[in-house]
Order: sequence, then C-alpha cells, then structure tokens
Amino acid sequence: MKKTTAAVVGIGEVPTGKYPDRSELDAALTACRAAILDAGLGPRDIDVILPTGALASRHFNVDLVFSRLCEELGMNRSLKMNCQVMAGGATSSSILAVAEGLIAAGMARRVLCVHSDAVGSLPKQAGIDLFATTGVSEEWEAPYGHNMNAVGALATQRYMHETGTTEEELAAVCVALRKWAMLNPHAMFRTPLTVEEVMASKMVATPLRAKECNMLADGAAAFVVAAAGDARAISESPVFLRGHGSLVTHYTLSQERDLARLGFPEAARAAYAEAGIGPDAIQLAQIYDAYPVWPLMSLDGLGLCRGTPAGAFVAAGETAPGGSLPMTTNGGMLSQGHTGVGGGIAVLVEAFRQLMGKAGARQVAGLVNAVETASGGTWMDSHVTILSREAA
Repeated sequence: MKKTTAAVVGIGEVPTGKYPDRSELDAALTACRAAILDAGLGPRDIDVILPTGALASRHFNVDLVFSRLCEELGMNRSLKMNCQVMAGGATSSSILAVAEGLIAAGMARRVLCVHSDAVGSLPKQAGIDLFATTGVSEEWEAPYGHNMNAVGALATQRYMHETGTTEEELAAVCVALRKWAMLNPHAMFRTPLTVEEVMASKMVATPLRAKECNMLADGAAAFVVAAAGDARAISESPVFLRGHGSLVTHYTLSQERDLARLGFPEAARAAYAEAGIGPDAIQLAQIYDAYPVWPLMSLDGLGLCRGTPAGAFVAAGETAPGGSLPMTTNGGMLSQGHTGVGGGIAVLVEAFRQLMGKAGARQVAGLVNAVETASGGTWMDSHVTILSREAA
C-alpha cells in the first residue's frame, strides 16, 4: 500500500447531447470554471492545465495544445504548464495518473484536467468515418471491412462463448445504465428502456444491436487534482487517489490473445495491492462501457460479482438503482452519450461526484471506496483506479 499523494477537490460538467450552437471552447470554459469554483479556488490557484484531445475540430484541438484555456481563464503568467494528455477512451485514468505524478514529483500542487468535444454535432458521415477507421490496421483489417462495431462484436462473441452470457443479459446492461441516466439531468437519453426494446432493435454487428451501440454526443467535463496534504483545507469532501493498475495488451484487436478478459485481471490486482483495498471493500463501480460487454468483462476482472456470473449479476438488478453494487451511475456512454475521449472522463467525474456526495437523485448513500475503469482505442489497454474518501 502506498501513501496517498493526491486528491480531487472540484468537478465541473456540462449537459451531454447534440448542441450545435454550443462551441467546444464555451463548453470547456464552463466546465473548467465550475470545477475551479467547486474547489473554492480561483483560476490563478491552478499550476498546470492538462487538456485531453478533441476529435471533432483540429483547430480547437490545436487551441487546447497552445494554451487557449490559460488565456481565456485569466491564467497568463501564473500557469506553469499546459500539456495535452491523450489516450483515447483510456484518457480518464491516464490523465489522472499524470496529474498525480506531477503532484507527487513536486512539479505542481493543483492541476486542472479538462475535456471538451462536439463529435455529436459532426455531419453524420464524418462521425461514422472518424470512429469506423480508428484503431483498425490499414494493412490487415481495414481491407476486410473491419470497424469499431465489429471490434465490439468480436469481443462480445468471445465473451459469450467463454462465459455462457446470453443476449438478454447483454441487453440488461443497457437497461441498468438507462435507469441511472433517467436520474441524470446531464444525460442524452432519459426515457425508459426495456430488455425487449433492446432485443427488438436493428442488428448492427452480430450480436450487437442498435441500442447496444453508443451514440456520439457533445460534452465537456473538468476536475481539479490537488496535493493530498492540502485537500481537506480546500474541500469538505475530497476524493483521494488510492491505487492504479494498467496494462497495454494490443493495438489491433487481431493481436489480442484473450478477448474475453483483456488486461483487467492484471490491472485490478495491481490497483488493489497499491490501494491496500480488496474487492470486498468496493461499494461503487464506475465502469467504462461503450458496448455492454465491457462492463461485464470489467466486473469479472475486478472480482465484484461475489461468485455470480457478471451477466446474471446485472440481469438480477444488482448494478441498477437499489442494487447491491451501483455501476456507472451517470448512465455511461450507452445512455449519457459518447463524447469521444470524454466518455470515460464523464464516468470518472461521476465517480468523484458520488464520493463527494453531490450526485443528487442518484446519490448512493454511505460511500467510502469506489473503482473506476477505462480502456482506449480498440480496447488496447485496461486501467483500474481505486478512489476513496479516506487517505492512506
């Protein structure tokens, strides 16, 4: 178990959906100001800004790299560094680890992490092209029509083969996430959803149906990371970073040797060991979703289902509101919306929100410890982060 060096002290987010009249810059500034204000700080109290990558606009992404946020937030000649951190869907865990490392190394005391993008407002074909071709080998996979939905479908088929998970249990993941999204005013989809409706939706890539595939959306979120020793003086409810484990397993899915598990078992063991916390102490799971198989795979790797197969665990309502293990309580990318790199950022911010006691109608009572997962590209890596209201 390592000594805690960093904690999250403030969060900010804008609603997710299609907002063609809301610029990426405006959304980013709104989220940043909310996070700084939530921490009770001012813009010039921030040492470092770590923006993530933006996919919809090359111009806006360059602005992020070239310190546009620093100037807009009034940080000129007070900010020490602006540096982009980009790892696709794994950016949530990666950017948090980088912020923690800067603080542990004494290079910063307060770090602002931010994402903003407008992939939901892209022309339809542009959005399809963006995500259909990323992470797919141009030499060995693209010529055969391989794309992101096929990536999700292949892993889903293998997982179902090895675990006996049924199509109805996959659909139940979407239903559980929607129940949380119905309580989330920032979610894109807030209408009820049933297993029957999921099963009746159009087949996209066997066995994945339309309602099992995420929808692109616009969104922005930010959070402030501070030195652990300062955290309680800054915030009444800081969230301490207790442990992290990660493993890169492939670039193209065809090179992954274990499609039913990826690197989550190894990442979970490392995170639990670093945190000094085991699966029995976890009360909340904020799990990267994108397709319903990933939460199931992560639950298995994390050892959170108490011996029950993950599909049956979710189908029994254990991860939905009122269940024994609340999971992805913002609705995830399947219901809050997939904002590109920000889909995982939103899941991570929801973990902080819950542990801070600021989740409103979906607040889970009595939380102390939570786990967050992430994975990027064609699920090229597996990240597990342990978060707690208690420092080590």
